[in-house]
Amino acid sequence: MKKTLVVAVLFAGLVHAQAHAQAQSQVSSDGLDRTPLEATTAKGEKVLLYPTGKWAFVDVVRAAEASKLAEQFPENKVRPVDAQGGWVPGSKTLMPGDKDYNRGSLGRK
Repeated sequence: MKKTLVVAVLFAGLVHAQAHAQAQSQVSSDGLDRTPLEATTAKGEKVLLYPTGKWAFVDVVRAAEASKLAEQFPENKVRPVDAQGGWVPGSKTLMPGDKDYNRGSLGRK
């Protein structure tokens, strides 16, 4: 009985360790490892470096402050993903819910 319990506990521990390792690793469907690297800035702040070139503060408060600051710059005010149009200078960007959204080639009303 004790031997079976010990084996069951060891097996559960191995399964848990395997699941934790897979959760920490972010391997995509193409087989590339997308796990961010932990790094420290020159000021001693912990950051995560992503393979896409983006980075983020580990500290939640510092990350919120940086996000608020980044929103002020015009290069970060981009067209929303769900919007339509707006690519041609002077044209209107249509947001979901607009009466002209997704009319396609329906022509004029």
